[in-house]
Amino acid sequence: MKKLLHMTIAGSLIMALTPAHALAKELTVSITAIQKERPGQIMVMLFGKQGFPKDHGQAIEIQTKKTENGTATMTFRFTVEIEEFAFKVLHDEDMDGQVGKNWTGIIPAEGLGFSGGAKLGLTGPPSFKRAKLSLAEIEDAIEIPIIYP
Repeated sequence: MKKLLHMTIAGSLIMALTPAHALAKELTVSITAIQKERPGQIMVMLFGKQGFPKDHGQAIEIQTKKTENGTATMTFRFTVEIEEFAFKVLHDEDMDGQVGKNWTGIIPAEGLGFSGGAKLGLTGPPSFKRAKLSLAEIEDAIEIPIIYP
């Protein structure tokens, strides 16, 4: 009985001291339909509800990759605490970290993509609700196409 008690206590201590990254899940994000003749970089931004999709400063994580071919793949690591999230993808041609606009100052001049199949509409970018994903509902990979103006 004492041995069982010691094993239970030891197991509890190991669980308590296990780093959070051991309880993480990885998600591969494949970006497709990249127009490789356009210069710049691909930015993939992971958001919670706050700041999506306009405030890049509130992104939980941002990964970038040079545009080399028609696709890009990036891996994000999630802790169990993140339940709902959304991705925004920007083909940042001028590499300034912002969505470039056309002559109107309203319409994007650079390619964009969003998780959940969400797209830009007549009233602007999609809401978090339209683009959100749930970690419990997806496997280990998603695909986001970039749509250009």
